[in-house]
Amino acid sequence: MINTNSMKKLLITLITVFITGLTLMAQAPRDTLLIDEVVISASRIEISRRNVPVTVSSITREQIELSNESAILPVLSQRIPGMFVTERGVTGFGLAQGSAGQISMRGVGGTAPNTQVLVLIDGHPQIQGLFSHPLPDAYVSTDVEKVEVIRGPASLLYGSNAFAGAINIITRQQTQKGFAGNARVSYGSFNTQKYIASGGFREGRFNVFASINHDRTNGHRDNSDFQIVNGFIKVGYELNKNFNLTADFSIADFSSEDPGPVFAAEPMLFGIDVMRGRASLAVKNQFENFEGGMIGFYNFGKHEFTDGWISDDYHAGISLFQGFSPFAGNRVTIGADYKKVAGIANNVPPFAADIWHEVDDMAAYVFMQQSLLNRLVLSTGFRLENNSMFGSETVPQVGISFMATENSTFKASTSKGFRSPSIMELYLFAPNPDLKPEILWNYELGFNYQSTSKRFSADLTVFLIEGDNMIQVVPPPPPPAMRQNMGSFTNRGFEAEMSWIANPNFSFSGNYSYIDLDQPRIAAPKHQLYLESTYRNGGFRVNLSARHISELYTVVGSQPVLESFTMINLMGSYRINETLEVFASGKNLLNQTYQINNGYPMPGINFMTGLNIQI
Repeated sequence: MINTNSMKKLLITLITVFITGLTLMAQAPRDTLLIDEVVISASRIEISRRNVPVTVSSITREQIELSNESAILPVLSQRIPGMFVTERGVTGFGLAQGSAGQISMRGVGGTAPNTQVLVLIDGHPQIQGLFSHPLPDAYVSTDVEKVEVIRGPASLLYGSNAFAGAINIITRQQTQKGFAGNARVSYGSFNTQKYIASGGFREGRFNVFASINHDRTNGHRDNSDFQIVNGFIKVGYELNKNFNLTADFSIADFSSEDPGPVFAAEPMLFGIDVMRGRASLAVKNQFENFEGGMIGFYNFGKHEFTDGWISDDYHAGISLFQGFSPFAGNRVTIGADYKKVAGIANNVPPFAADIWHEVDDMAAYVFMQQSLLNRLVLSTGFRLENNSMFGSETVPQVGISFMATENSTFKASTSKGFRSPSIMELYLFAPNPDLKPEILWNYELGFNYQSTSKRFSADLTVFLIEGDNMIQVVPPPPPPAMRQNMGSFTNRGFEAEMSWIANPNFSFSGNYSYIDLDQPRIAAPKHQLYLESTYRNGGFRVNLSARHISELYTVVGSQPVLESFTMINLMGSYRINETLEVFASGKNLLNQTYQINNGYPMPGINFMTGLNIQI
């Protein structure tokens, strides 16, 4: 094990070694690091997307609104190549048996519970403490300004659970002076109702944004009701021109009914009642050559299931990061994280007895970029993480970005991902306290093109993934069942995405991914294609989208089940005046019959209509 003092000494040594080495490198103008779209997920600080060695996709507020989705994960599943999210109904993912919301990235993940793709909100992780999985129903699209997705391991910056990738949800804040508000009321098939109200205020250095959401549906099957109430508030204050303070709080209370698979001999009714909350406080600084911050967070929740399961958990931590440019063309980010997950389950047989469990992590990392000759950006990073259960883990990453022309960029990177076993895997279900972290290596080559007018852009990425130490449940005999580190895998494939603004009225975008798996896996389609076009004219807006999924396994083993389907969705809106807008949408217009979760048929044609009110 490594104690706190040792971690501090190691961090200082790493910084000294990197900075000393950088001073020997050729200098280049600093502005080569400040080009085009800025992202923060791949370095913790603002950086040009073209200079990021790993593959990052961004989803804008406008794209989120076009989807007419109340949850954010279905939007990402369509628009992010190589990413897939399981679904089981018109709205609501649920938890435990029969649940959906499992996230697969490049064929990694998709198991229940999903713990291999990390979801973050404003840079801090969002996981349930006992199972270490995200809570998909708690991520509401109303509160989201932008989403940045790292397609590939992000353990260098975010540690465990960013094994296969990371989804950073960047929340909204009031930007315009004075008050602005918005409300939406919608109604659709299966008695689906959605109510949204949000508003913000900005005056001087102070700003605040708040929202409340309520969704409910009877579901497209008997006994598949779902409802959720979600509240969010974010307050910001500019201490001066270099420092700002933000604090936020959200609470979600949702319940869901699961009718069980359709092939069950008798109904397998199951219900959940979940309350999740989170709070965070961030202080950030930004100077000409110096930016960073501190984020403290606390996530908590209580889960009650009709089978007798009751649990309380929390996930808390603090992140420190600072970026600086010691000389021209150079940028270094250093950081340190501390996280703790803990919880207790009050169970009925056959579950485990009531025992409080907790695990904590402590880490230090450094990420460096050096620009050479105005075209070449070299990147390298290293993370050392120490876990109270598993000891230390090292995470290296190297990459290169070459600007071949003013419009095109080539990239290459090698990165490591890891995932520490959850409390559930260690102590609760088929437990094994001697488990070791899962390991993954990702190798990728990428190409990006953006026209001078920025009306057309295209990305192509080729990847190879090799994973080891994968945790699997080994059934009896001899009893009992136990989890063991025994699996390995190789995934390879490519991803493409493009966007084109043909003229002020027409725009087009699309993505495609191909994944070649060494063995079948749940929630990892071999082919995934998404195309959309949007037409705007005056107050009218129409969005037509098509999604094709093929060779999706819903069951693996001796009797595998494969699904393939094509979805056509249409959304139209008309702005009556500056205040009122009406809209309507139709999904699965081809009335496709298909399943994503085995035994849970998805709804056929379904519609939604409503009214937007903007103040």
